[in-house]
Amino acid sequence: MRVTSKGQVTIPRDLRELAGIEPNSEVVFAIEGGKLTIVPKDGKREAEERERLDRFLGALRRMAGTGDQALDAEALARITRDRD
Repeated sequence: MRVTSKGQVTIPRDLRELAGIEPNSEVVFAIEGGKLTIVPKDGKREAEERERLDRFLGALRRMAGTGDQALDAEALARITRDRD
């Protein structure tokens, strides 16, 4: 797709239908994970939920491989049970 000098693009019909963007409807733009997103204005809640999910998944990715692989479930239970 090409952006016009006025910053306009045409959203292909199949994508508009998938996103639930109707003619003359309002949309919300957002940046999520470095990507520009567009959702119907009434879909703002879904966009916020997606952003929250993306942040959660990012946190999980950052934690990947940081656990102690030598600990089994029983040892972990002992450590957490015996805390003061």
